[in-house]
Amino acid sequence: MRTEAIMEPVKPFEHFPLSMVLAAVMVSVSIYALGAAILTGFGAVPAALYLLFCLGAEINVLYTSCVDCYYYGRQCAFGKGRIAPFLFKQGDPKRFSAKCMSWTDLVPDMLVLLIPFVGGSALLVREFSWTRAVMLAALLVAAFRGNYLVRSRIACKYCKQRELGCPAERFFSKQRPEQQ
Repeated sequence: MRTEAIMEPVKPFEHFPLSMVLAAVMVSVSIYALGAAILTGFGAVPAALYLLFCLGAEINVLYTSCVDCYYYGRQCAFGKGRIAPFLFKQGDPKRFSAKCMSWTDLVPDMLVLLIPFVGGSALLVREFSWTRAVMLAALLVAAFRGNYLVRSRIACKYCKQRELGCPAERFFSKQRPEQQ
């Protein structure tokens, strides 16, 4: 006989605990730091340009998403809800729920991984280095496993905005508008 555990619904956070925010931020920072370290094989300027790109991607999220999010002015899983009011005026929370997401919206996030991965792979082909190979492996682990754990166990699981309507949740779930 198979027994199934009774699962209680998870209550979303009004303000995420600081320990969860720090865990989520550390995953992102480790990805950026590993990417920059890998790209130093091309010199300091490409590594600095990569970090500027990462900063631009973060500012873009603040401007296009965080201003309309439920967590604007609150402590979200990534800490951006607290940062957004210092840079941008609050938008309309209804606009966040109404957004539709596509693969092109993910291009900046994908480039944060692809730029150092492609660059590091080219450097490995040119001159193999165990240090660079380990950094590339660590980058992949942080980007895939780290992001998965942060989103599945911290951010999305306890997110109030997900309940109100989240374009990313709809995009990655089986309930995309074109499939309904």
